[in-house]
Amino acid sequence: MRYEKDKLNENDEGIGSERAGVNEPNTKNEYENENASGKVRGSDHFLVKLIDEEASAKPFGRTMRTRFPPEPNGYLHIGSAYAIHTNYSVAARYNGTFHLRFDDTNPLKEDMAYVDAILEDIKWLGYDPGDHVYYGSDYSDAIYRAAVALIEKGKAYVCDLTPEEVTAYRGTLTEPGKNSPYRDRPVAENLSLFERMKNGEFPASAKTVRAKIDMGSPNINLRDPVLYRILFAAHYRTGTEWCIYPMYDFAHPIQDAIEGITYSLCSNEFKDHRPLYEWVLNELDTREPPRQREFGRLNVTGVVTSKRFLRQLVEGGFVDGWDDPRLPTLRGLRRRGFTPESIRGFMEQIGSIRAESTVDISLLEQGLRQELKASAPSIMAVLRPLKVVIDNYPPEVTEYVTIENNAENEALGKRDVPFSRTVYVERDDFMEQPVKGFHRLSPGSEVRLKGAYYVRCEEAVKDPETGEITELRCTYDPLTKSGTGFAGRKVKGTIHWVSAEHAVRAEVRLFDRLLLDRHVPKDDGGDWAKALNPDSRVIVSEALLEPSAGDARREDRFQLFRHGYFCVDKTSEPGGGLILNRIVPLKDSWSKT
Repeated sequence: MRYEKDKLNENDEGIGSERAGVNEPNTKNEYENENASGKVRGSDHFLVKLIDEEASAKPFGRTMRTRFPPEPNGYLHIGSAYAIHTNYSVAARYNGTFHLRFDDTNPLKEDMAYVDAILEDIKWLGYDPGDHVYYGSDYSDAIYRAAVALIEKGKAYVCDLTPEEVTAYRGTLTEPGKNSPYRDRPVAENLSLFERMKNGEFPASAKTVRAKIDMGSPNINLRDPVLYRILFAAHYRTGTEWCIYPMYDFAHPIQDAIEGITYSLCSNEFKDHRPLYEWVLNELDTREPPRQREFGRLNVTGVVTSKRFLRQLVEGGFVDGWDDPRLPTLRGLRRRGFTPESIRGFMEQIGSIRAESTVDISLLEQGLRQELKASAPSIMAVLRPLKVVIDNYPPEVTEYVTIENNAENEALGKRDVPFSRTVYVERDDFMEQPVKGFHRLSPGSEVRLKGAYYVRCEEAVKDPETGEITELRCTYDPLTKSGTGFAGRKVKGTIHWVSAEHAVRAEVRLFDRLLLDRHVPKDDGGDWAKALNPDSRVIVSEALLEPSAGDARREDRFQLFRHGYFCVDKTSEPGGGLILNRIVPLKDSWSKT
């Protein structure tokens, strides 16, 4: 039989048919416009070559359509971005359409809050699906009728085995399974039982609908897989309308066919599921069925990209939530300060990989450094302040020195920074007994204060009880002001500073790799307390910044001299407490490990 429109109600489109509007490409946006050829950079990878070869046979009478099907039960992460990029870039290459379809077939874990977050994250990344946002739950009637069609063909049956018994009957990788005692029920009985399942006449998990394929297949996914199960749980969109829900492997190909998807591009973990995908479409007599093709799963060193592991970290209290800047969730990366451009550039550099691969996170970080090096303004900040009093500078006087906003980009202009008799410098910029090669402040030495004057250290004042150095007494040379054309003697060191009177206080959070080891544990996550880097977040509570930082707003990015690139945290309040997250240091902290 052919499962066509006469099997559907007047509001359904039919498997393999055209949906209203799906022919309109949605990838003609800013992202594609970066590529005058219409091809996305880095797109000449094995998937594209494969699709090019298959396209020569003209298997489809419709435009290219790809899809990304997230489950609305969690947040997207860097691995999700890779899957999105793969589907989006292939659609863009062929001037096709990219669909976002929420795989909402499990009401136990799904929530509208996740839907909203996923939509926001995808649009922030630059992969906006436009009007092509769909929900698997919208196809509930059509999926139900597809199951009925399989039962009528004798290709599916209602099974009374418990979940534990289904698993036991399935067999192992080395031993075949055995048939369910309910496998040969008459078609009429199966149809009646299935309708009663839909009507809520049986308890949860009491019955399932299973495909009738081959219990001796070497592919366990083909050993009469479950197509429907009973769940008494309110769905976040359909409420209690349904008490039976399809399994992903059954719903997914049907949803793809309804939307006219041409290529279902997914990670290699679904490769063994492809025969079931094709079986469903074939048994439903789908015209020009979609094709599933796989690519390698992306892992990144130093972070966790498994949704299960991420959930363990969040729910176990090892991090501060799904948007913790140490996590590779898109929310966490955005809060930390990564830009959409840097993440897209990272994906383009990787290209498409055949097998599961681990990419060093330094590749992502270096791309962001290159972007911010030319675009982020630089400001002076002192994280561990040491007071410096310039004894011969006039008291009660403030003057302004001019400093470039970005040494790499003159177009960003310059700014005036206040200078006064008392300033703060980094405690690490003073050494009472300097080692060889130390060219900063020490007793009797001279340095330049960036953009200002030469100063000489005359005395180090110590706490009489602890011996800690609390203050430096210095003198300055008024003839050495920067920008005055002074061409006299030279000093070897230049250090940054902040005027004590004008300083802006801030909390600075220094982030490092979340894991002690470069790679994620391979088991169930293990002992996270031992696996996590205890210095993955160091909070500096009394940092001092030059006054221009007082105008910073959430998600503003800038470089703090010598400390790296920073972003204003989302919890910062305008005119209130400034909180900065270090996105990346100036150099890769693991470059020599």
